[in-house]
Amino acid sequence: MAALTPISRKPFWLVAMITGGFGAFFGLFLGTANGSGPIGVVVGATLMIALAFVYITILKNERIGRGITFVAGGVLGFAAGGIPLAVIGGILGAIAGWLIYWAYEGRYRSYIAPYLTWYQVLWYFGFRMICAVIFIFLITPILVVLPLSFNAQNFFTFTPEMLRFDPAGYSLKHYQDFFTNNEWQRSFKNSLIIAPIATVISVTLGTLAAIGLSQSHVPGRRAIMAIMISPMIVPLIISATGMFFFYSQIGNWMEGSLGLDKNLVGYIKVILAHAVLGIPFVIITVTATLVGFDRSLTRAAANMGADPVTTFFRVQMPLILPGVISGGLFAFITSFDEVVVVLFVGSASQKTLPWQMFTGLREQISPTILAVATILVVISIALLTTLEVLRRRSERLRGMSPS
Repeated sequence: MAALTPISRKPFWLVAMITGGFGAFFGLFLGTANGSGPIGVVVGATLMIALAFVYITILKNERIGRGITFVAGGVLGFAAGGIPLAVIGGILGAIAGWLIYWAYEGRYRSYIAPYLTWYQVLWYFGFRMICAVIFIFLITPILVVLPLSFNAQNFFTFTPEMLRFDPAGYSLKHYQDFFTNNEWQRSFKNSLIIAPIATVISVTLGTLAAIGLSQSHVPGRRAIMAIMISPMIVPLIISATGMFFFYSQIGNWMEGSLGLDKNLVGYIKVILAHAVLGIPFVIITVTATLVGFDRSLTRAAANMGADPVTTFFRVQMPLILPGVISGGLFAFITSFDEVVVVLFVGSASQKTLPWQMFTGLREQISPTILAVATILVVISIALLTTLEVLRRRSERLRGMSPS
């Protein structure tokens, strides 16, 4: 659209409020980076409001206005910090130019029902803006770690070569160190041993507990449920302290009475402790899946002569499988990322990957931690993507969403 259409123009105070809020938000970041957040808020809001006034009252051409804002943002960013800031400035400029006309022409109304009042519209977009701000707040540290893992130097900061996008400033040596260093590989193998076994135990016990607690005739099931999910509610340091005293007695018994190897006993204690932490996640996800389960299917299977075990594996399990797998993935992530409990319960032979990362930060400040963190982020994204796919499949199986 090259020119404004006078049909749905909004008052300037509304445009000023929206664009000023956008400018104040990003002005806070820029001002804080330069030592004064409040000044950045004022300058950012004022600049956006002035820009909106000029575009609406004088320029009156969207295509030219958005182009000017895009170019100006890129030029200012390049002057402030080279190519990286030029890219960021160009993106922000393009968003700012689009936002001015989006607010002035009332295009936001095309996304929502036409009968909503102004405060309902405000809440609709305000809620999404709050979610976006929280998302940015949580994701920004990760976005800083990812490029730093390719730093050619042993620094935790961006080097001038990296800021100039010079290939000499980037390297895979931290990833090479992770895959060739014996300490990192031993801790990684320990995590790959402990987490899957703990996940299998969590899924088995958690699924059985969820099925049992879903029965209406079970006495005190609410109290039992509260006790079963307490490991995810109680502070982890308290759980770790209690597990230390509990599993130390079990370990002494297994070594003294059963004659088991001390190293094997250490693995058993850590696996059992992580299984306890993972069971609540399995119980919650499987219980949520069982809410939409049709009980008449199990009664029909029983009427056809199927025993309870056959009914579970042939009728019930296929329908609740997405919830079981989701709970298993949560349990796996919990075990794979856990460090506090393994510090209390395990020994040096059971040093896991998070433990090694903690040691690297405390003792030697190893840049390899950045590469490991990037690998864990990629694994987490893959697992969360799998969870979302399974969630949608579960909803389709239960008829809660269209196929």
